Amino acid sequence: MRAEPTCPRCGGRLHAPGLWSSDWSCDLHGAVLPGQPPKRPGDEGLAAVLQETRVPVWVPWPLPLGWLVTGFRTVGDERTGARACAVALSGPGLLSGPADMLLIAEEPGIGLGAFYAGLDGPDPGEGFDRRPAHVKLNVQGPTATSGHSVPMWAVPSKPDRAVYAGEAMADWLWVILWPADAGVLMLERPQLVDLREPGMAPDLPYGAFSPRLDH
Repeated sequence: MRAEPTCPRCGGRLHAPGLWSSDWSCDLHGAVLPGQPPKRPGDEGLAAVLQETRVPVWVPWPLPLGWLVTGFRTVGDERTGARACAVALSGPGLLSGPADMLLIAEEPGIGLGAFYAGLDGPDPGEGFDRRPAHVKLNVQGPTATSGHSVPMWAVPSKPDRAVYAGEAMADWLWVILWPADAGVLMLERPQLVDLREPGMAPDLPYGAFSPRLDH
């Protein structure tokens, strides 16, 4: 796993704050929040994420049959708190072979979801939501304890993955799946829960660390 903060928009090396600037900076994208090294799957990694995050920590619950939580990643530092959070999961695809999923919550402009989606900009792009939603997910969190429906749109991306984006609790919600045919999992409309919710402490099953988080 990488040990140094990286640019959330391209995965590149960052320049640390110094005498002339309090910002982390990327040669390509300028001032950015630092993408922190991934955290390995386990209760310790989850506890660290929950302590620092300012955005939802989404997981599908109950998990799809045979799926495991395989790591975490955040963007931000001790000054800002985590303004983006990715939860990795792995399991059997519905059509063929193993599959991977990233659930990402982030404030607009951070760029972590777009990076994993393979997009150039920091967000899904203008007009992605002008058509009827492709699927709606039920989400439950601290401000929506009874759950509500979030429209999600398929976003054109690289051919090896399926990407869906929407807005939940004023933050971007991304669901990114590999391979592309794993996108059919969205048709099952998994319910997402925010692990920040008081009393929400499911006994998460963990698997081996996902290399997707190291990209």
